[in-house]
Amino acid sequence: MTHIYLDYAATTPTDSRVLDAMMPFFETSFGNPSSVHRYGQQAEAAVEQARETVAQALNCRPKEVIFTSCGSESDNLALRGAAQAIKGETGRKKILTSRAEHDAVTQTAKQLAAHYGFTLGWLPVDEFGVVTPDAVKELISDEVAIVSVMYSNNEIGTINPIEEIAQVCHEAGAVLHTDAVQAAGYLPIENDILDADLISLGGHKIYGPKGIGALYVREGTPILPNLTGGGQEFGIRAGTSNVPYIVGFGEALRLTVEERAERNEHVRPLRDNIIETILEEIPDSKLTGHPENRVSNHASFVFKDVDGNLLLQLLDSAGFACSSGSACKTGNPEPSEVIIALGLSPEWALGSLRVTLGRRSRPDYVAAFLDTLPTMVDRARSLMK
Repeated sequence: MTHIYLDYAATTPTDSRVLDAMMPFFETSFGNPSSVHRYGQQAEAAVEQARETVAQALNCRPKEVIFTSCGSESDNLALRGAAQAIKGETGRKKILTSRAEHDAVTQTAKQLAAHYGFTLGWLPVDEFGVVTPDAVKELISDEVAIVSVMYSNNEIGTINPIEEIAQVCHEAGAVLHTDAVQAAGYLPIENDILDADLISLGGHKIYGPKGIGALYVREGTPILPNLTGGGQEFGIRAGTSNVPYIVGFGEALRLTVEERAERNEHVRPLRDNIIETILEEIPDSKLTGHPENRVSNHASFVFKDVDGNLLLQLLDSAGFACSSGSACKTGNPEPSEVIIALGLSPEWALGSLRVTLGRRSRPDYVAAFLDTLPTMVDRARSLMK
């Protein structure tokens, strides 16, 4: 049986060119960047070259790039570090975010409110999962320390108007964080476009290795470290530098920026075919997320009276790897907070399906999937009765 991967929003295969860049730093140039001898100097030079590469992609200064272990850690560092620093400096102690964010943001915000003296305000989303600038303007005040709104949604693909939201935040004296982990592969991330104060990135969504990420911290943004110890990462994130993975992340992001237009052109027609065919051929199906303003490799749906996890199992047995939303929620029998935030009724909300494309996706793979899916949806519905 041919197995077809349609879950690129969960993770991507590491590019062979990225692996080639990484390998010397496992075997020959294996020094610790904190060491003063030539092995350490070689490793330090590699880390700083990667930092320069990431800074070029973000159009920022290298000292504004902090390497982390993943996108979730970047989200945590942004929220915890900035919220606590701002509270200490100004007394502002309110966090604004939406229930459509990744768990790394929502769970961190909830913990800060429950245990660290912050208050939490929930930004509403519209029927497409968009956080509008007006929604931010309605809730923002001089009590708000930080606002967190993701660039493109990992579950439903919707793109948020980050630049306009940034303007609202800055007029109110608040810091804006955006989780750009899903967006970086297909959308511009230069900060003169986004104007965010904190931007989270992750390696394994852009054909880099798992276990590496970065956080852009605009110069002058208050932030406290979550990990204390040595002075690595300008004192903001202690811990021995993961040199091979940092090098791999830099190369993956460089290739992403270089090839972004080509990658968009490859996946967009495949995505459009999936959306059009499913909505036409499968009864009681709905697109989730914005119909047009969505990331180009992302199609997501709900099916009435379908158990999404059962549908995933049926598809997997037929040779297709998809998702019901975030990979972090696999196995959860309840609808995700993102789907609930869209206002869908329970008979719809449980039946979510996310189909995401990548560099290895092909028209014949998509055709095979579209031939199989209607039968699997019918089977899932019959088993629900």
